[in-house]
Amino acid sequence: MVTTDEHTCDTTSFSAIGSYTLTIFLLLVNGSERNKTKMKESFKVCFCCVRSFKVKTSEPPQEIKKLFDDYSGDGRMSADEMLRFVIEVQGEKQADANYVKDIFHRLKHHGVFHPRGIHLEGFYRYLLSDFNSPLPPSGEVWQDMNQPLSHYFLYTGHNSYLTGNQLNSRSSTEPIVKALRSGVRVIELDLWPNSSGTEAEVRHGGTLTSTEDLQKCLNAVKENAFVASEYPVVLTLEDHLPPDLQKKVAKMVSKTFGETLFRCTTDEYTECFPSPEALKNKILISTKPPKEYLQTQVSLGSTTDESVKAKKVKDAEELIQDEDEDTVAIEYRDLISIHAGNRKGGLKNCLNGDPNKVIRLSMSEQWLETLAKTRGPDLVKFTQRNILRIFPKTTRIDSSNYDPLVGWIHGAQMVAFNMQSHGKFLWMMQGMFKANGGCGYVKKPDVLLSSGPGGETFDPSSKNLQIKTVLKVKIYNGEGWNMDFSQDHFDRYSPPDFYARIGIAGIPLDTTSHKTETDTDEWFPVWDKEFEFPLRVPELALLYIIVKDYDSNTQNDFAGQTCLPLSEIRPGIRAVRLHDRAGEVYKHPRLLVRFVLEPR
Repeated sequence: MVTTDEHTCDTTSFSAIGSYTLTIFLLLVNGSERNKTKMKESFKVCFCCVRSFKVKTSEPPQEIKKLFDDYSGDGRMSADEMLRFVIEVQGEKQADANYVKDIFHRLKHHGVFHPRGIHLEGFYRYLLSDFNSPLPPSGEVWQDMNQPLSHYFLYTGHNSYLTGNQLNSRSSTEPIVKALRSGVRVIELDLWPNSSGTEAEVRHGGTLTSTEDLQKCLNAVKENAFVASEYPVVLTLEDHLPPDLQKKVAKMVSKTFGETLFRCTTDEYTECFPSPEALKNKILISTKPPKEYLQTQVSLGSTTDESVKAKKVKDAEELIQDEDEDTVAIEYRDLISIHAGNRKGGLKNCLNGDPNKVIRLSMSEQWLETLAKTRGPDLVKFTQRNILRIFPKTTRIDSSNYDPLVGWIHGAQMVAFNMQSHGKFLWMMQGMFKANGGCGYVKKPDVLLSSGPGGETFDPSSKNLQIKTVLKVKIYNGEGWNMDFSQDHFDRYSPPDFYARIGIAGIPLDTTSHKTETDTDEWFPVWDKEFEFPLRVPELALLYIIVKDYDSNTQNDFAGQTCLPLSEIRPGIRAVRLHDRAGEVYKHPRLLVRFVLEPR
């Protein structure tokens, strides 16, 4: 047997590759110390060789032990001492005796509670418990919900009926249901005539994706709209229908949604959108006025001559303006409560809003990026009254997503995402809408809604913004992977080598990230590292943490992620639960992290 500090290799035989042994020894120590568990983990390398590793258990960091000593007496923390800790260290100024009583009650189920107070182990369990989340545990909507819709970011989906890629995946009601139950408030349906031209159907035009029945989609919206939130659902219809099918759709929508359908019967909301509070439990229709079908047919025409195509579009627009009311689908027009406008005038004039009318304008991520570079303040000004919807560029056939912060920092309310995808940008989207009780509406900060004395608006790309706050993030350690993953999930012949990347997503000057050292061969990594983030616009910042297992020869393995809205993070030492690639929370993996916000 050859022994090193890291592992032991012997000739013990095992019957299969990857089989392992786990031996637990209880060390009996004097009564002043708690029992400790020592573990040995073995990995079969080949027929005659096994690598064995001493595995540490999750132990309180030294700083936590010192805090416990400072706030306790005789090795126990009483209810009064715990209350002092919660107020002074955790910053929970409203905490009272009942709050602490609730903490102690929860600890009883962990077997670490004593009538005269809690020991260090109980204190450590409290810090790592779900009760000690970095976000408010109540899940209550706390922001002012009485402002116009244009004053909020809305949790927005793109092509909400697709289950996979944008080219040949299946269309279904399943992703619609999942999105709504996850808190998404804006659902998009593409409407096209069926092959016979007699009915409207839902499909991604010009692709090989399958179709879905419109009535089924409407039923899915109706049945799931207010399961996760009572605040309004906006149904955006990308309409490619002739007037006769628009009339049919109008009847279907009216019959399906009934009293929950919001209708603008007066000119009250012409110059200003209604508020989320006034629209509770209502479904709104947003699309372009009738005859969009005619324009679509022109734009999809066979000619490639741009001058000819432009003339056809102009002629079509003039024809629409001269149409008789009898030929327009009035029933369909009357359903629309958020009117979608055309991007007339191209990049130069598309942001010239009508002072007497509010609209929803849609543009691709490419248009947004171009305008953000040259007309950032104009975007912010436009979105103070109007609604701006951003959608992925057409080349994202894999249903990937783009950086949502580009839209949000310029005031775009509807940053439309492919919810069936995975990745860092979707995690940011999910993180943003954890705010405000997860209701799907997050109020835009004042910096995006106010104007200076000369009418000037916020410029997200300005290099002259002053630091308002310094965020200090200290990541102590992590635990729980050994309970959710198999022994060889990360590395076949050794325990994982975890590291964490911690970063800020926000305006360009605030966006940065840092990385911990890699803790080698440990299921319970200890980093004990603090990072500082100077922030100029903390109201628009998201904090993200991504944990990976380092591999020298292959791609690093994903081990969990979380994204949190900085505006809602509670200061103090918190248990940060990790999520999988799809955003679903893991049962056990979590990090112990301390957050400190220091105003400048």
